[in-house]
Amino acid sequence: MLVSGSENAGEGSMYDYAAARGVYPTIVPEMRGVATLAPRDGIALARLVRIAREFRPHIVDTHTAKAGFLGRLAAKIAGVPAVVHTYHGHVLHGYYGGLRTTILRGMERGLAQITDRIIAVSHQIKAELVEHGIASAERIHVVPLGLELGQFLNAESTGGAFHREFGLAPGTPLIGIVGRVFPIKNHRLFLNAMARLASLHPDARFVVVGDGILRAGMEDLARTLGIRERTIFTGWRQDLPAIYAALRVLVVSSDNEGTPMSAIEAMASGVPVVATRVGGLPDLVKDGQSGLLVPANDAAAMTDAVSQLLSNDILRAAMGQRARLDAAPFSVERLASDMERVYMDVLQDR
Repeated sequence: MLVSGSENAGEGSMYDYAAARGVYPTIVPEMRGVATLAPRDGIALARLVRIAREFRPHIVDTHTAKAGFLGRLAAKIAGVPAVVHTYHGHVLHGYYGGLRTTILRGMERGLAQITDRIIAVSHQIKAELVEHGIASAERIHVVPLGLELGQFLNAESTGGAFHREFGLAPGTPLIGIVGRVFPIKNHRLFLNAMARLASLHPDARFVVVGDGILRAGMEDLARTLGIRERTIFTGWRQDLPAIYAALRVLVVSSDNEGTPMSAIEAMASGVPVVATRVGGLPDLVKDGQSGLLVPANDAAAMTDAVSQLLSNDILRAAMGQRARLDAAPFSVERLASDMERVYMDVLQDR
């Protein structure tokens, strides 16, 4: 049983993706990804407890901060035998101010005590969880993400579709960013870097795929920087293979990350990645091999890295080939096998 909350404004939904695979979530609308407690959280907790008591799962596996908080409490109250929680990233630094971050760390440490298996999607995320005192290294298991990569491995077959849709000349260099337009993703850094790049590569265009609470502000910033006419804001898209096939470079400009799906998808499509050296990105993007890593919040360094790839077709092609190889282990088949092993092990222990 998949239990889901309701998305925040501009976050987009994966319900169509789930339905296409025969998965129909049970929705708890009061459960929303906001780092504050409100009366609706009490309602959500009661509903989750009722669901657990009726369904009687052997394992509850929670994801994200709010669902991890409410889901693990509900599992404990309902007497679920085993609880697993997965950190795809975390909100333990970089998201909020000092007081709220301290409270969140304390809550996560407490929740770890009622969690039978703690999973991190990268070794770097595991190291940060240990650093913040969430749990000891022995209690945290690394299980990398797994995606359906086949559609991206054949991305070239859709080449040209995106350029035609937006009236771009064939071969126009496109640099893109894919994901929520949300503070932690730091689209401001991306746009500042692209404004610098505009004078170095006058034919380049910039693509922002996704939506979120900061989209209008980022469109205003692009206008202020003088690159609004060269920047395409697409909103949420389902034709991601066609978009990756159109890109020369994917940028990940985040202040904090777990393992971003956009980077894996781009790499599987043979697109090199320029990313900030944060979170789990160094575990994914091999600097100088499958992409380039730059310091966080350094627009000049990001501009230089993207420019280097745009200016050197041979280097870009070589990195794209290596990126495709490095993305191969992030398959859904490997993830399913890893998670089956985790579930069997935790049940045996319990």
